[in-house]
Amino acid sequence: MTWHHAWSEAYHRSVRKMLEAIVPARLGRSFRWLVSASWTSNIGDGIALAAGPLLVASQTDSAFLVALAALLQRLPWVVLGLWAGALADRLDRRRLVIVSNVLRTVVVAVLCAFILTDHVNITVVLVAMLLMGVAEVFADTTAQTLLPMLVDSRDLGTGNARLQAGFLTGNQLVGPPVGAALFAAGHAWPFVVQVVTLALAIVLVSRVVLPAVPPPTTSGTRGEIRDGLRWLWNHPPVRTLALVIFTFNLTWAAPWGVLVLYARDQVQMGPVGYGLLITSSAVGGVVATVLYGRLERRFTLATLMKVCLSAEVAFHLVLALTTTGWVAMLALFAFGLYTFVWGTVSNTVRQRAVPTAYQGRVGSVYLLGLFGGIVVGNFLGGLLAEWWGITAPFWFAFVGAGLTLALVWRQLAHIAHTEAP
Repeated sequence: MTWHHAWSEAYHRSVRKMLEAIVPARLGRSFRWLVSASWTSNIGDGIALAAGPLLVASQTDSAFLVALAALLQRLPWVVLGLWAGALADRLDRRRLVIVSNVLRTVVVAVLCAFILTDHVNITVVLVAMLLMGVAEVFADTTAQTLLPMLVDSRDLGTGNARLQAGFLTGNQLVGPPVGAALFAAGHAWPFVVQVVTLALAIVLVSRVVLPAVPPPTTSGTRGEIRDGLRWLWNHPPVRTLALVIFTFNLTWAAPWGVLVLYARDQVQMGPVGYGLLITSSAVGGVVATVLYGRLERRFTLATLMKVCLSAEVAFHLVLALTTTGWVAMLALFAFGLYTFVWGTVSNTVRQRAVPTAYQGRVGSVYLLGLFGGIVVGNFLGGLLAEWWGITAPFWFAFVGAGLTLALVWRQLAHIAHTEAP
């Protein structure tokens, strides 16, 4: 055997070993296609996460219009979320993901054309934001139903951890700085790259093979939505978890919306310090991607849920009390770590508890609670900070999250280990 051949064999063995560690073969080839598609689209979405607001700001000096652009992307979740869940349970889920992402690609491509031909204006940008938000509702609501169809119940934690890692790395850590750099090179470049990543993600998800799902027995979209809501309401563990997610997102969003002012006025870190706080959170999440497998093997899901929610209560208290930048950075690092674990565990618990035929509708209620909680929390946080000072939203979050945790503490063990009928 030549030296070159030996080196090539060693290289391929190391690649196979790394691939096995990231996406184990036991989870199946379709799972690997799903992870590849998710990671690819998250990179494009992360690039747009930074480039979108920059494009809006380049077209207007109005703070109202800048805020309106962000609202228009979240508004479809509140208006169309339940309908998207019903369609996800009725139609071919892979095809619905593909069609929704094709529509997103077309919208972004048209926006690129407006930018490249110097015909872009704030109206065009706002319409594009709204249409992308509509497409994202149907794409993301349906995409979350695919994992439980592809992997065994015992592997849902591993699968969710891999998908969450792609979101954290691509959407939160890598994508935004790349998007900002591309925007500086030319306003159209980040959106051109997003078109490419979306097109590649469509090709990858088209390779996924899903088992057949029987259509809902109710007739009409409204009947299917009522059926899904009735199922959730009559299932106490899933219902309680939905209320926890809504409440904790509301209490989290109240202080998070004024975090930039907190960095400037409370801990005197300035604009650069605000960036460091966000980066600390992302680094904590990256560390959690490495630790999650060990945590799930060593502790029960109920224990992980209790620790994560307790850490959330303590997080708000620490930020309410501290005036020191490095303490705030440590708190944000811990926040990134436990929120990754919580997101993975809560998705796993819900997916295990909900039958395949209801994954779209029940999942849409969770997403509605998530985005609804953020919208309400941001609004309350701004009012509280305006009336009683910059730490008021943090005290509100501490008390609200603490009371919620006390009310559900004894139910978490039952919630964590509920299996689908």
